[in-house]
Amino acid sequence: IYRKIGSINIRDMALGAKKILERSYMDKNRVAVWGWSGGGSSTLNLLFNYPEIFKTGIAIAAVANQLNYDNIYQERYMGLPQENREDFVKGSPINNVKGLQGKLLYIHGTGDNVHYDNAEMLLNELIKYNKQFEFMAYPNRTHSISEGVGTSIHLSTLYTNFIRKNCEPGAK
Repeated sequence: IYRKIGSINIRDMALGAKKILERSYMDKNRVAVWGWSGGGSSTLNLLFNYPEIFKTGIAIAAVANQLNYDNIYQERYMGLPQENREDFVKGSPINNVKGLQGKLLYIHGTGDNVHYDNAEMLLNELIKYNKQFEFMAYPNRTHSISEGVGTSIHLSTLYTNFIRKNCEPGAK
């Protein structure tokens, strides 16, 4: 997927989910996805680009804009933005927020190495297009969102409650 992060991998995940959903016992109305870091970016891209498949998502510590992330990582897999800007833009969730139809919980630590302005840029795009979502910022928490007394239990309670509320368990 060199130079195509956010495109090829997202398409492959969506096609895999679509194939699984062909099974008669699968509930197409309760398809949820979640991820952290690159998985959080994937979650956003899946919700924004494949809303007919993914109804609920939790994105933690996501890179919303590949042009605004650590060049040591990003350029290793995407090449240089000066040479491949179109794919940086195409693979960035921030450019596809208009597609959001489902439920989104977005979580980010303000001390993350995925700089907090990534979160703010995404939030502004979601607001711009009147996309409703839930958001939780963890003050001074890094990429692991583990610092501070009570943080881990708070985080796990937050995303567990969100998924229970928006993707109700049990047979239908």
